[in-house]
Amino acid sequence: MINQTTANISWIYPLDTNNPDDISLLGGMIKGFYVIVFAPLSMQPPIVHRNYEGTIGTQYWDIVGNLTPGTTYHAQVKAFTKKGDGKPSVPFIFTVPKEDFRQLTPSNLTAYIVNAHTLSVTWDLPANVNAIDKIYITIIELGKKNRTIQTQSFDNTIKKLDIQIDANDPFSVHPNRTLHFSARCSDRNGQNSSTIEYQFHVNMNNPAPRDVRVVRVNDSTIQVFWSPIYHPSVARYIVHYNDKAESKPENTWPLFSPPNPAATSAIISGLKPDAMYNVRVNAEFSSLNSHDPLHTSGTSPREGDLSEIQVADIYRRSKDIIHYDEQLSRPYNLTYVDLTSNSVKLLFLFNETNLDHRRQIQKLEVHYEGIQNYVDGLGTTRSTSHHNLAGLISIPPTQGSREWLVTGLVPNTQYTFNLSGTISSPDHASIKIYSRPATIRFSTDYDAPPYVDRPEQDRKNFLKTNSLSSSPQVYLRLHRASTKNGPIDRYYIVVHRIEHISYQQYVPQEGHRECCYTAAVFNESQLPDVFVLGDGKETRDWEPFPGRVYNNSPISHPLKVKLVSWGFNRKKENLTTSSSTIQINLLPKLVSTQSPDTFYNLLWIFGIIVLIFLILLLIIIFILKYSRTKKKPLTPPPECVPFDLTPKVLTMEMQMPILPPTISPASSNEPVELRRTQTSNTYTAINKEVTLTTNHPPIHIEEFSEHLERLKATDNYKFSQEYESIDPGQQFSWENSKLEYNKPKNRYANVIAYDHSRVILHSIDGISGSDYINANYLDGYRKQNAYIATQGPLPNTFADFWRMIWETNSACIVMMTKLEERNRLKCDQYWPSRGTEVYGSIQVTLTDFIELSSYSIRTFTIAWTGHPEKREIRHCQFTAWPDHGILEHATSFLMFVRRVKVLNPSDAGPIIVHCSAGVGRTGCFIVVDALLERLKHEKTIDIYGHVTLLRAQRNYIVQTEEQYIFIYEAINEAIQSGQTEVLARNLLAHLQRLLQPINDSSLTEMELEFKRLANIKAQPSKFLSANNPANKFKNRLVNILPYENTRVCLSPIRGVDGSDYINASYIDGYRFKNGYIATQGPLNETIDDFWRMVWEHNVTIIVMLTKLKEMGREKCVQYWPTDRSTRYGYFIVDPVGAYNMPQYLLSEFKVTDSRDGQSRTVRHFLYTEWPEQGVPKVGEGFIDFIGQVHKTKEGFGQEGPIVVHCSAGAGRTGVFLTLSIVLERIRYEGVVDVFQTVKLLRTQRPALVQTEDQYQFCYRSALEYLGSFDNFVSS
Repeated sequence: MINQTTANISWIYPLDTNNPDDISLLGGMIKGFYVIVFAPLSMQPPIVHRNYEGTIGTQYWDIVGNLTPGTTYHAQVKAFTKKGDGKPSVPFIFTVPKEDFRQLTPSNLTAYIVNAHTLSVTWDLPANVNAIDKIYITIIELGKKNRTIQTQSFDNTIKKLDIQIDANDPFSVHPNRTLHFSARCSDRNGQNSSTIEYQFHVNMNNPAPRDVRVVRVNDSTIQVFWSPIYHPSVARYIVHYNDKAESKPENTWPLFSPPNPAATSAIISGLKPDAMYNVRVNAEFSSLNSHDPLHTSGTSPREGDLSEIQVADIYRRSKDIIHYDEQLSRPYNLTYVDLTSNSVKLLFLFNETNLDHRRQIQKLEVHYEGIQNYVDGLGTTRSTSHHNLAGLISIPPTQGSREWLVTGLVPNTQYTFNLSGTISSPDHASIKIYSRPATIRFSTDYDAPPYVDRPEQDRKNFLKTNSLSSSPQVYLRLHRASTKNGPIDRYYIVVHRIEHISYQQYVPQEGHRECCYTAAVFNESQLPDVFVLGDGKETRDWEPFPGRVYNNSPISHPLKVKLVSWGFNRKKENLTTSSSTIQINLLPKLVSTQSPDTFYNLLWIFGIIVLIFLILLLIIIFILKYSRTKKKPLTPPPECVPFDLTPKVLTMEMQMPILPPTISPASSNEPVELRRTQTSNTYTAINKEVTLTTNHPPIHIEEFSEHLERLKATDNYKFSQEYESIDPGQQFSWENSKLEYNKPKNRYANVIAYDHSRVILHSIDGISGSDYINANYLDGYRKQNAYIATQGPLPNTFADFWRMIWETNSACIVMMTKLEERNRLKCDQYWPSRGTEVYGSIQVTLTDFIELSSYSIRTFTIAWTGHPEKREIRHCQFTAWPDHGILEHATSFLMFVRRVKVLNPSDAGPIIVHCSAGVGRTGCFIVVDALLERLKHEKTIDIYGHVTLLRAQRNYIVQTEEQYIFIYEAINEAIQSGQTEVLARNLLAHLQRLLQPINDSSLTEMELEFKRLANIKAQPSKFLSANNPANKFKNRLVNILPYENTRVCLSPIRGVDGSDYINASYIDGYRFKNGYIATQGPLNETIDDFWRMVWEHNVTIIVMLTKLKEMGREKCVQYWPTDRSTRYGYFIVDPVGAYNMPQYLLSEFKVTDSRDGQSRTVRHFLYTEWPEQGVPKVGEGFIDFIGQVHKTKEGFGQEGPIVVHCSAGAGRTGVFLTLSIVLERIRYEGVVDVFQTVKLLRTQRPALVQTEDQYQFCYRSALEYLGSFDNFVSS
C-alpha cells in the first residue's frame, strides 16, 4: 500500500515454454498488460489499467488509485498482444487499511545529555495515537565499524528512552561518539510508518547548544532560540553574531548574553536593515569540581563549543507586508524521510478548521534556509547560505496526510524548513497573512566533490632520479578538492598507460594491471603540493582497504595521470570524483650524452636528417595533391584549411605530444575525405559506372543557399535524385544481429548493427551474446567513433545500454523521441523517474531534472555496483520533434544541438544518440552536429558525403528524404544566422561591437543582424483561418496574422462559420511549451471571443502593453469593466479591485461561466510607462514589471498561459516575450542570444519585435539585468 487509497501492484511474467498460451503470446509479441482490481463484496465497478511496460521475464508494476479504505480487493494481471489476450493470473487478495499508516509516523526525534551518566532520547507520538501498536527505536554508534547499541520496541504511551553513558560498557553509549537514531511506528495490522532519523554527537565536556534557529522580528531585530544543555552545568549562554558582508574573524564578533542564565532565547536589536547575519551560540559552564578527572586544576568558567552557523536573513525582499494570524489553520506533525544529498520528502498533516471560507488556507508555502560550511580548494574556510525565498514552493492545501518531495537542495548543508499556510488579505491582495509555521531542521547527506582539478606537470623539474636509474621522474602539482559537498577521506593518484585504451573505471587495488595502477594514496591532510611520479616509493592504504600497498613505480611509457578523491556519505557508501587526466609524453632517448662535443655533433646530424625528411615529405604531399586534383576536377579546393601543412607546422608536430588516435591533424584524414578516396579507388578498380560521392562535391558556404534552391526546384526533384543515389558502395554483414539469442534485443527486425562497426561490450562469462547491443560507432568531423547510434532501449536491454555507457566512458545521451508518439510505444523508459534504480551492474541515480519548452535535461550519477567511482551523465531529450514528419523550422533544433555540445565534456567518450530505431532522427542529429563542427574550420559543407559515410557504418541512417532535406535546411539556417550566442559576462563587449559602424559607414552590425530576421518568409497557406472571409474583420492589421499551426483555437459554435478563430498565437516560453498567448488588442467585435479564450485556455494573467489611445489613434478597446459586473457572451466579469503601482495598474476580476456557475480569478497587468513613440530610455522598470508578472503567476499555482498583447500583438508583445525568455536563460545557462530568441519567436507569430529600436532595447535591458548581479562584471 502507498496510502489509504492507493496501492502498488507488481508482478513478474516468466515464460513457460511448456504452456501453449505463452508460446502463442510470444508469437504475437506482448505489447503490455491489463491490471484488473475489483471488490467482490462491493458494488464498485472494477478498475482496469492498460500497462504498456510489456516484456517477458522482468518485474513490472502499476499504481492503482481510488480505492476505498477498509475494503477487500482482488487483483489480477493478464498480458495482451495484437493477436489477443492471455489468461489472467490467480487473484491476489488484499485489504485497504482504514487508517492511513503514513499518519502513524512519529516526529521531533531528538537526544540530549541529562548528566554525566545518562543520555535521553525523546520523540512525539502521532496525533492518532490509538492506532499505534508499537514504536521501534534503533540506536547505532557510527564509526569505521558501526555498532548497534540497541533496538527496542515500546507501546503507544512511551515518549522517552534513557540510555547509560559508560565508556567501558559495550552495551552503553560511549562518550565523544556520534549516534544515529531512527524511529518508526506500526499499527495492529503490521503496517509500518515511515522512518525518521536523527544524529547526535555525545560531547561530554564542551557541548554546543542544539536546535539553534533564528527568526526575523523586523527590519533590525532577530530572535535566536536554542535547546538547553543539561550537562555540564551552564553558567550562561552567549550569542555570537556578525554581518556576513563584513567577514570579520569570529573572535571579534559582537556578543550578547541573556540576563537570565537559564534562558533559551535572546532578542538582538539594532541590526542593519537589509542585511544578513551569521549567528552562533555557545555556553559558558560553571566552575569545575575537583572530581572531574579531565580537569583537575583550575576553577574558572570555561566556554563550550560553538553551534553551527545559522543565517539570520533580515533582508526585506518585497514590498509585501507579512502578518501572522494565530487563528489560521496550520500544518503539523512535520517530519521527513528519504533524505539524500539533494532532496528530502516532507511528511505532514493539514486539516482546515475554519468554516469562514475567507479565512481558509489558500495554499501552503515552504520557506527554507541552509548554511554550508566547508573548506575550498585553496584551504580557505567558507560559509555559504542557500535560500528558496526567490521562488517559494507552493503546495495545494489538500486535507489529511501529505507528502511533498523537495529537490534542488545542496549537499552537506544544514537546513531549516518552515511550512506555513497563507491567505491573501481581503483588503489588499499584496498583503499575505500566514499561519504559524511548522519547523524542522536536518542536514543533507554528503556527496562527491563536483570537480577535482587535474594534476599539472612541472616541466622545469623533468629529470632522472639519480645516476643509478635512467627512468625519468615527473613532478606533478596536485590540487585539493573543495569539501563543499562533504569531507574527503583520501586521494588516489592513478596512472593509466595510454596504449591500453580499454581502461574505463577505477577501483583501488595493489599491484599493477596491464592498463593502469595506483601510484600512491594520501589522506586529506597529507596530500602533497608536488608529487614526484616514478620515485619508487610505497604508500599504504587503510580501511576499507587495509594492508594494500601501492608502488610509485618508475615510468617508461607515455601515461595519463588523474587524481581521484574518495569519501563516504553518512550511510558509509563510497563517494568518488576523478579529475580529468593529464597526458605525460616521454621524449625518446636519442643519444647518450657522454660529452658536450659528442652531443652537439650528433645534434647537427639529427637536424640534417630531419631537414631531408621534411623536404621529401613536402615533395610527396605536392605530388599527391596534384594527382588528386587531376582525378577529381569537380571538387574545388577548400578555401579555408585550418591546419596549414607548412614545414614550420610539421616541425612543431614532430616535437609536440602525439594526438589521440581518434582526432586527425589534417583535413586530408577527415573520415568523409578518407571515405571519398577509398570509394573512388574502389570504383575505379572495378570499373563500375555508378553515382559516386565524387559527383556530389562539397559545397562552398557562399553558394549553399543557391544550391539548396536548385535542389528544391520542381517539387524537390533533384533532392529525390540525390537522396536515392546515396550508396556506401559495399555490402556489410550483420551476423551478430541474426543470432537467435540476440534477435530479442533488436527493437525492429530490419534495423540491425553492422558487424564491422558495432559496439562490442565486454563478454559476461556463461552468457551467450552478452557482448551484443544494437548500436554502431559513427564518425564525426575529424573524429572517428565520435558517436554511438543505437535504438531506443528495450526492457531486456536496459542493463546492456547502461553497461555500454560505462564501458565507452560516454558522458552524454541524446534522445530524439518521446516515449510514446501517436499512441505507439517508441522507447521504453530506461532511467529512474526519481531516486536510484539498478540496471544489471550499473546503479543510476537521478540528481537533477529541468524541463524546457523544446527539450529536457536530466543529470544522472552512475556507478558500477560495488565499485566506488561515480560518473555524471547528462541525458538530453529533444521533445519538439513532431510525432509525424519533420520540424517546420530548425531554430529550436539548432539551439538543442549547441546545448548538447556545451554539456558534453571534451575528454568524454562517444555521444550516445538514439530515437526509436536509431537511424532517422538519430542520423539528423549526428550529421547536423558534425557539420556544425565543420563550419567552425572550413568554408565547405558536405552533407552527401557525410550521410554516405554514416550509411557504411549503420544501415538506414537518415531514414527518409524529408529528413535529408531537413538537414540541408538546418545547415542553411546555421550559415545564414551565424553564431550569435555569447556568454553573459561578454555581453557588454558584444553589444559594443554590434553598435560599431562597419568599415566607416553608417551601417552597424546591429542593423544587419536585425535585417537578417526578415529572411523568414511565410506562404499564404500558413494563414488559412486568418484569411477566411468570415474572419478577416477580426484582424486589427492585415499583415499581423496567426500561423495556422500555432493559432489559439476556440471551441466552435454550431452554425457560426469561423467561430473557432481569434487573432492569437501560442508562444513557447523558456521552460514551458505554450507558456504564453500573444494576441492583438481586442476589437469591439472580438471582446466576447477574447474572454472566451481566457476561460477555455485557463488564463489567469493578462498583460497589456498599450494605452487605449496613443498619438490620437485607437490602439485597443476597453474590454474589461471598471465599476460593475459586465456580461461578455457566456461569461460574467466582475471587478474585484484595482491597485495603482508605480509602473503599472493591477486589476483583479472574478470571471464566472453563466452556464455552470464556475468562477475563476483573473489578474490584469496594464503597463503604463511605455512611451507612445519609441522605447523606454532604460530597461530597469520593464524588467521589474516582467518579474512581477511571473512572480504572480508562480504564486497563483494555476496552470495555463499568460496572455500578452499590445495593439497588434507584435512589437511590444515581442519585447516582453523576448526578455522573459532571455532573462530566464541567463539565470539557468549564463548565456545570451537575442537573435535566436527573436527568430524562434517569429516562427510562432509574425513580426514579433517589430523595430530595430525594440530589438536594441532587448539587448540593453539584458545588459542592465546583468548589471544588477555582482557575479557578472562588465569589462
